[in-house]
Amino acid sequence: MPVIEKSPRHFVSDDLVIDTFESVSVYFDLLEKETIPDAKALELWLKKLSELEAVLEEDLAWRYIQMTADTSNKDAAASYTKFITEINPKISEASNRLDKKLNASPFKAQLKSHANELYFKKLATAIELFNEKNIPLEAKAAELAQKYAAITGAQTISWNGTDITAQQAYIHLKDPDRTVRKAVYDLLYSRKNQDTESLEEIFDELISIRHEIGLNSGFSNFRDYKFKAMNRFDYTVDDCLAFHRSVEKHIVPIFKKIQQEKLNQFGFDKFKPWDTAADPTGKKPLRPFETGKELLEKSIDVFEKVDPYFASCLKTMDQMGHLDLESKIGKAPGGYNYPLYEIGIPFIFMNAANSSRDVITMVHEGGHAVHSFLSKDLELTAYKNFPSEVAELASMSMELLTMKYWEIFYPEFSELNRARQEHLESILMILPWIAQIDAFQHWIYENPKHRRDERKNCWKELTTRFGTGLTDWSGYETALDYSWHKQLHLFEVPFYYIEYGFSQLGALGIWSNSLKDEKSAVKQYKDGLALGYTRDIRTVYNAAGVEFEFSEARIKAVAKDVTSYLSML
Repeated sequence: MPVIEKSPRHFVSDDLVIDTFESVSVYFDLLEKETIPDAKALELWLKKLSELEAVLEEDLAWRYIQMTADTSNKDAAASYTKFITEINPKISEASNRLDKKLNASPFKAQLKSHANELYFKKLATAIELFNEKNIPLEAKAAELAQKYAAITGAQTISWNGTDITAQQAYIHLKDPDRTVRKAVYDLLYSRKNQDTESLEEIFDELISIRHEIGLNSGFSNFRDYKFKAMNRFDYTVDDCLAFHRSVEKHIVPIFKKIQQEKLNQFGFDKFKPWDTAADPTGKKPLRPFETGKELLEKSIDVFEKVDPYFASCLKTMDQMGHLDLESKIGKAPGGYNYPLYEIGIPFIFMNAANSSRDVITMVHEGGHAVHSFLSKDLELTAYKNFPSEVAELASMSMELLTMKYWEIFYPEFSELNRARQEHLESILMILPWIAQIDAFQHWIYENPKHRRDERKNCWKELTTRFGTGLTDWSGYETALDYSWHKQLHLFEVPFYYIEYGFSQLGALGIWSNSLKDEKSAVKQYKDGLALGYTRDIRTVYNAAGVEFEFSEARIKAVAKDVTSYLSML
């Protein structure tokens, strides 16, 4: 796939520089004043709106990418802050006026398609929830999320005379030497404790702001507001609570059994916090690559084996400079694939530190990237902005679809088997963590006036409910009390996390299909993703060859399937 050029603009000026809202206000004014005499004119108007949305979202995207790439870069931080605090609030007001104009059009009903039915359903929700009082509150919440990224991005330790990031430090927690693991953990523990109060203050303020947003929109709490704002048309709060119970009942016991077996191999009565990631037989951590360049090259080779189209996506991103893979001091934590709606080629950001987990992150974000490529030619920007339940199906399925070809990273059979086993075990581990984080959010926003000690006790109770109880935290109690601080979703994108659980179930279904007929499963996967957000979640899943189901029976079946495969390894 060659380097992609942006499609010609037909409405927005090619030399537009967005430094104030006034830079773009003329386009909103033109759209607001334009006369729409028939359905064909409405279609053209929608294309102009879509082009404007793509330009604005891509401008914000690059500011975010540059800010997270180096949180110490004051110019990048100021550029991002200016957009979210000065420009975006005015865009929200102008967009609401255009939403109302579109919603009131008598020709809307003539644009009959499943895609537009969904579009207009989301439009009606956006109009219903819009409240001018929330604009400055949302800007402030975004600014606080930026502070969180800056604080966590600066969390480094000195190891063997070199400053390393937290991501680079975590690999040492897999060292066979327990004294090394403890020394690194102690350094991380001490460093993170320095920021505990700052992060607690940020979170307190976020809760207050978000609760006010919910009240302003006519809801009794932020949780109920957010469910509607996220267009969760396909499931309810009760479905989430049922998911929590099913994971607790069917997944937690299996993961506890796996961890107990490792504990027995170690010969300890209890793990200490620095033991849980290490191999109990004394094996060194897997080192599947040395550099970001090697990680990319091997990922391309793996993608090529699954489907040559997938490899071409990564090659194009590399040629266009749309990859930032290696962990660096000052870089924000985590990883993401940021869609760029105008040019259509996304950007992958991650913190690779030569670990097996980095391979998972790379193919995960690569799955998101493929999703962006497959949907980039859809007619409207809104069709490319898919819900996270669909987005995470793309990424989590790619993790499992590529697993067959991981010998490229692990040429020795024993290491290949170990990598696969670790990944499948991590799925059994992550489902309880997803349930715990989601349950925590439900409690937080149902009880927005809670005290910090109540929040701490809630987290402890949830840890008892969803954890194994096999780790001794004595002397490191605050590490457990604030272990949720590492979950950036809580600070940056509230309630975006349960989707990982639902999508994991779908991904396991796609993987199961691939074990029977790989070619057919990959084709269905691509067919589903190519729909973007032109169809509802259930239809997309069906097109991908699976059901959007997260019942107790489904979770019980998944537990059985994964443990069965693990027993073969």
